Amino acid sequence: MFIELLIAILLGCIAGTITGLIPGVHINLVAVSIFAVSPFLLNFTSPLILAAFIISMSITHTFTDFIPSCFLGAPESETALSVLPAHRLLLRGLSYEAIFLTVFGGLFSLIITIMLIPLIIVTLKEIYPILRTYIGYILIIVSLFLILKERKSKYFALIVFLLSGVLGLATFKLRLSEPLFPLLSGLFGISILMMSIKDKIKIPEQKINKIIIDKKTGFKSIISSVLVGTFSSFLPGLGPAQAAIITSQLFKKMSIRGFLIIVGALNTINMIISFVTLYVIDKARNGSIVIMSKILGIFNLETLILSIGIILISGAIAAIITLKLSKVFTRLISKLNYQKLCLSIILFVTILVMIITGFYGLLVLVVATFVGMLPTLKGIGKSHLMGCLLLPVILYFIL
Repeated sequence: MFIELLIAILLGCIAGTITGLIPGVHINLVAVSIFAVSPFLLNFTSPLILAAFIISMSITHTFTDFIPSCFLGAPESETALSVLPAHRLLLRGLSYEAIFLTVFGGLFSLIITIMLIPLIIVTLKEIYPILRTYIGYILIIVSLFLILKERKSKYFALIVFLLSGVLGLATFKLRLSEPLFPLLSGLFGISILMMSIKDKIKIPEQKINKIIIDKKTGFKSIISSVLVGTFSSFLPGLGPAQAAIITSQLFKKMSIRGFLIIVGALNTINMIISFVTLYVIDKARNGSIVIMSKILGIFNLETLILSIGIILISGAIAAIITLKLSKVFTRLISKLNYQKLCLSIILFVTILVMIITGFYGLLVLVVATFVGMLPTLKGIGKSHLMGCLLLPVILYFIL
């Protein structure tokens, strides 16, 4: 059984690496596919082995998905706000440092969050029944907080928030198979790639230097991420991207490096807390974890403890894989024609959107791309585009 479990973890790490690197190939898609063929697979293995595969894939994905976000500008909801800071370091020849910072945040937050799980379980049992009643109002406060913190133009911040929110509502009404794929690819991915082509950006030669993280910045970033990330994970619609903005506001002046540590940490924290919420309130924030629970049939304390062990092993392997692959990308990226690369990614994502979501998904992608360009043209933060998720959730709980 131990050998089978170890093989499942290793295969899950490989699968998580693939889903993390290729835009559009999400862990949820793979998990759903596994669930569809699970009756056949269970003739050869146990539900626990399949669950171990999904867990290790999910954790690995939270590390490797920063690579396309940094080098290609192709994010998911969890990594959307890391794109601009990572691109700034990329344009300074420091792409490896950008990835290293997210791995640092992910690995250390994973360890600390796991140590705090007993406390989180007790806290969740006490406060979730209270929070559930006020979720809509809490999200309104968070949205207003993000808008009022905009320095350039609060007026345009509100417009962008509402525009993206209406687009999100319309997209979910279309009942696409993967609505977030065209929506987020347009808002945070293709819009950035289009601006890169417009500005004729050239990628300088990348450096792989020894990275020294300021102890004070690292400690504050990790601890604040664990606190805010744990709380935000209880609330639907308030994902790692929004939590990153809130966490960064705890500092008087947040550096790019500190922000990337926070985003890396929150991405992993959100995944870990999904296991805790599944155990305590029988609800998971992540689609792949929901599929895992369906395969297992029951998720008790023993299963939670075993999952934690798999998470620790997978996290260590994922950190090594991500850093190794980032060195490969670092050596290649400056040798490529970045404009042609951007066009290739745009074409690839567009074709995937057509295949996965059809004509209406393509329409969402086009509209989302134009909306996604507005913050850059107006010089305001792209965080306001997260209205595409916040507004629909707020209306769901308020109305």
